[in-house]
Amino acid sequence: MNLFKIIYSGKDKYLELAEKMVEKAVAEKGREAAVKFPGTAYALPVIYAITGEKITTVGELEKALDLARGFAHEGRLLQDALDAGTASAMLAEIIEAVKYTLVDDPYRPPLQGHLTDAQIRAFGVPLVTQDIPGVAVLIGKCQDSETAGRIIKEYQEKGILTFMVGKIIDQAIEQGVKMGIDLRVIPLGYEIESVIHVVSVAIRASLIFGAVAPGDFQAHKQYTKDRIKAFVNVFDDWDDKIIAAGAAAIELGFPAITETYINEVPTLLLHQPNNEKVIKTSLEARGIKIKVTKIDIPVGVASAFEGERVRKGDMHAEFGGTKTKAWELVQMKDMAEVEDHKIELIGPDIDSADTVPYRLPLAIVVDVAGKNMQEDFEPVLERRLHYFMNYTEGVMHIGQRNIAWVRIGKESYEKGLRLKHLGEVIYAKMKDEFDKVVDKCQVTIYTDKDKVEQLEKELALPKYAARDERLSSLVDENVDTFYSCTLCQSFAPAHVCIVTPERLGLCGAVSWLDAKATKELDPTGACQPVPKEGLEDEQNGIWAEVNKAVEKASQGAVSRVSLYSILVDPMTSCGCFECICGIVPEANGVIIVNREYGDMTPVGMTFGELASMTGGGVQTPGFMGHGRHFIGSKKFMSAEGGIARIVWMPKELKEDVRERLDKTAKELYGIENFTDMICDETIATDSEGLLEFLEAKGHPALQLDPLM
Repeated sequence: MNLFKIIYSGKDKYLELAEKMVEKAVAEKGREAAVKFPGTAYALPVIYAITGEKITTVGELEKALDLARGFAHEGRLLQDALDAGTASAMLAEIIEAVKYTLVDDPYRPPLQGHLTDAQIRAFGVPLVTQDIPGVAVLIGKCQDSETAGRIIKEYQEKGILTFMVGKIIDQAIEQGVKMGIDLRVIPLGYEIESVIHVVSVAIRASLIFGAVAPGDFQAHKQYTKDRIKAFVNVFDDWDDKIIAAGAAAIELGFPAITETYINEVPTLLLHQPNNEKVIKTSLEARGIKIKVTKIDIPVGVASAFEGERVRKGDMHAEFGGTKTKAWELVQMKDMAEVEDHKIELIGPDIDSADTVPYRLPLAIVVDVAGKNMQEDFEPVLERRLHYFMNYTEGVMHIGQRNIAWVRIGKESYEKGLRLKHLGEVIYAKMKDEFDKVVDKCQVTIYTDKDKVEQLEKELALPKYAARDERLSSLVDENVDTFYSCTLCQSFAPAHVCIVTPERLGLCGAVSWLDAKATKELDPTGACQPVPKEGLEDEQNGIWAEVNKAVEKASQGAVSRVSLYSILVDPMTSCGCFECICGIVPEANGVIIVNREYGDMTPVGMTFGELASMTGGGVQTPGFMGHGRHFIGSKKFMSAEGGIARIVWMPKELKEDVRERLDKTAKELYGIENFTDMICDETIATDSEGLLEFLEAKGHPALQLDPLM
């Protein structure tokens, strides 16, 4: 059968189903009923991006059908068939939107269905850093469950973000594949229409990170082709609807690889009948190159395991938390003092337990040496221990320094995981990621209670204190160099972070020391020094050399930026910011909302709605993306009065930043327990309730000069 006719036939089947679904929604809910996927600020995202039209009611779904029909003409050119694929995507989104209209949550665990904007933003940093090097969409059913499990696990171990549609989900469950958003293996749904939820992820990446205008479909296609490294694997027999969905993927720049033969389109639609070669074929088709450091331990090591949680009932061993002492330290040594790849355990291992869960004290000391190593890099390397241990399958790591908390799961223990294997992971990752500064590395793990306590007092605590004293002097006034960071330009081409000692990157992951270390590790890479020269405006934090660096790094998109103001040329945001700050004129202050908070704020917008106008590398006076750590900084919007302007935050965020925020408020204003003067959602989410609370507390923002 002609390939084009297959696509047109599949489109017709989507249209028939979509028409029936819309009729059902009209009959059961009425034309005025709201239509919206949960947790997104982008109406029906795919239709919105393609046409610029927001579909918000059941009645407007009829208009959406007409919009899809407009893409559905048949012809003899490849573009005609691809347009039919686009129409199929629009129709699939209509079908899925009706499901969410008729039922509050049509997908039950383990099925995911729609992903929220917040979940997509959480993928931003790992996509930028290539901890997620690509996106796989697996459709259908493998020839057997063992093959399915092997393919999925191999993608997982390579860090590929993997979505599943169809019976392959059951095969993954049968093979014990660990699944879920945190593990980056996501079962969308059994019907082919659910594939639209991964198309929506790609499209919203274009809206969120690229700031591509709704309705400019050509620009969206270019963005997804260039910046979203996705591909589709179709297993077993295909049908017309699957191929029509494949045409939609191809239109976005995502090649499709089929197991069952179909007329090939070079580089776009490929036939690979050998399941042993499908991963290689897929990665090559999308130009994905993966650097894998094979670590010889009995469990997997990959960034995909980073979000894994070890629950109490699944735990074999636990260190730290509230039960025992646990701390970790990376320290620079002379070359002669370090024996490379020496891994030593002092104390009992986790296989000597009398009872489970086995609770032990823990100290991890990592000695590094290298001709380019600097003492300032110690905390940078030390923070990576959190990631290295979390990359290990069945290991959960929380905290840092002497508030570390580690759990090891029963399943990984039964596979043979022991404490020395954690040393192997740390060693391999240190040598791999920091090879420019780490020539030699040795790891010592202590579980002997006396040793853990003795070394904490004699080694760790003095080291932490010395660092804290050094960091306290690392303020913007005491350095002559800032750093630019363009890591996020792979997704937000116009965005540039300027990282200073008191203002880390808005993703929360790049401090001034991180940027300095990154420059050492990769001299021509994402972080470049910016001389702090040519002061133009001390209050707003404007330097001529900073402006030059931003203009050059943004390819002329941004020519002027202030570091300390939210109203005057604020720094751009890429979309993967941890928090957004926005003005509340009636309260003479600002709210701060974190990505994890999905409900309404006193400015009448959710995080997603605020983010839709703030991200993508644009300057939005009055709004600013930033990291959590910046909230307690003395430089936080200091041009407008600083942290005294903060009037509302979600409770979780408020508690997270309380200690540092209270300390800064006391130093700057002499205010005790300032955080208690900040409203949260348990008190009010409307401006009237907010003002009432602020007045009762005597909040300082009410006494400051008007913001606007």
